[in-house]
Amino acid sequence: MNPRLGALHPYPFTRLRQLLADTGAPSARLGPIDLSIGEPRHKTPDVLVRAMRDAMDGLAKYPPTRGDGALRGAIADWIARRYGIGRPDPDTQVLPALGSREALFACAQAIVDPTADAIVVCPNPFYQIYEGAALLAGARPWYLNADARSGFGYDWRGVPADIWRKTQLLFACSPGNPTGHVLNLNDWKTLFALSDQYGFVIASDECYSEIYFDERDKPLGAMQAAHRLGRADFHNLLCFSSLSKRSNAPGLRSGFITGDAALIAQCLLYRTYHGSAMSAVVSQASIAAWNDESHVVENRRRYREKFAAVVPLLAPVLDVQWPQAAFYLWVAVPGADTDFARRLYRETAVTVLPGSFLAREAHGENPGAGRIRIALVAHVEECVEAATRIAAFAR
Repeated sequence: MNPRLGALHPYPFTRLRQLLADTGAPSARLGPIDLSIGEPRHKTPDVLVRAMRDAMDGLAKYPPTRGDGALRGAIADWIARRYGIGRPDPDTQVLPALGSREALFACAQAIVDPTADAIVVCPNPFYQIYEGAALLAGARPWYLNADARSGFGYDWRGVPADIWRKTQLLFACSPGNPTGHVLNLNDWKTLFALSDQYGFVIASDECYSEIYFDERDKPLGAMQAAHRLGRADFHNLLCFSSLSKRSNAPGLRSGFITGDAALIAQCLLYRTYHGSAMSAVVSQASIAAWNDESHVVENRRRYREKFAAVVPLLAPVLDVQWPQAAFYLWVAVPGADTDFARRLYRETAVTVLPGSFLAREAHGENPGAGRIRIALVAHVEECVEAATRIAAFAR
């Protein structure tokens, strides 16, 4: 067996099941409400479903690894519209992928040289795939803790130079999971300067980029920041997005990689052997989704409605604030987050995710400890009921 598999940590939801397994069944008079998993539950838009239904003839064809040309063009058009930048070259700077999760993992395998004592810098807390991708690529993860005092930002310049010298890849997540923090132009300017100095690749996970609350203030993207800073070739930058959150289509498994053409070519080479080609059926549905914004605007409206209803219920009894973007609440709780989650489940039948499960002990602390992540993915009535139970429990 591959010895690197032994370095993998249990997934947060495996740990959550174990945590709750011996708590006893919650009260039968309360219906269960699960807000632990960031799985969108809004209706998948009809425009996507119709396109997929009409494309079933595509099952008779092997799909190209580099993706359908029309899909690459639709993605390039969307990037140009969304970020107000020049259209990326669909042939060299856009690569469809089976969701951002697959793409993030694959890029690490293509980029990391495991013979060079490689380090992959990860935000902390983080999406588990960053760590797993680093470990299975033969690298050592190095965790940069989010600072609650600065709105869960990062001290990039505080990373020791000897760490940067060994860093081959840095994962960034903006808007962040679980904190909702959005990197600003100064953050990107710092990261690009460090990348130029030390030669590492930046992998920017932007799967929550379309879940924000002010239509006049969209989250800044990495390519957008690069464009503003005169880096039109996107040197050593890869960006990742998907339709899972934007279009409520997590089961479609559709996303993309974009950025530095030289890196895209290496990712394509890796994926040619990895076998991750998107079927024509999914491609046609994806084209329809990327070309339609009306369902995305409605999606954001529904999330705004939930935050506006839930935050006032929780704020009097818990330390909770609206995130800058994304659909999570990152809530400080009294005592151990694992104890809070266990008792909450037992007494209220509401499931949340302990924050410590999303982070690692690093530099003397686990930055997720003492917090819970609440995913406002259920319908508004269910979210309000859950918030009402959580508030009563917290009192």
